[in-house]
Amino acid sequence: MTARSFDPARGRWIPWVFVGMMLLVVGVNAVLITSAVRSFTGTTTGRAYDRGRAYNHIIAEAERQAALGWRAHVTLAEGTLSVAVADRVGAPVEGSLTGLLLRPLDGRTVPLDFTEVAPGRWSAPAQPPAAGQWEARLTLLDAAGQHLDIRQRVIAP
Repeated sequence: MTARSFDPARGRWIPWVFVGMMLLVVGVNAVLITSAVRSFTGTTTGRAYDRGRAYNHIIAEAERQAALGWRAHVTLAEGTLSVAVADRVGAPVEGSLTGLLLRPLDGRTVPLDFTEVAPGRWSAPAQPPAAGQWEARLTLLDAAGQHLDIRQRVIAP
């Protein structure tokens, strides 16, 4: 290579390509981090530490409910939340039903006023203010004082 063919100005742009690529990566990461921080709703379980310490109680309650053998079917259609509960052999479970719809995303709730339409079947008018996933949080109390906690996701149009 001769002194004449070497031009130091010819390769000056190469370091700037590396700097530009790093700035691009930092910029994209800044946009993604900002989006993640602004859309995060925070802790999804209230009193998470206390619930963790009482976890054996939660397991015992789940086992008690499983031993009842009651099965619930919850549907949301045409502005009505319908619930049917049957026991282990398929007979309807009678009692009183209370509950609400909870939107897990933002914590909004819709109270429900159930009426029994047949033995083991209830319905309530339900007009969630937003489309998407809602969680039906219901409690069935029978005449003997046994209860079933029902947690089921429904989709609002």
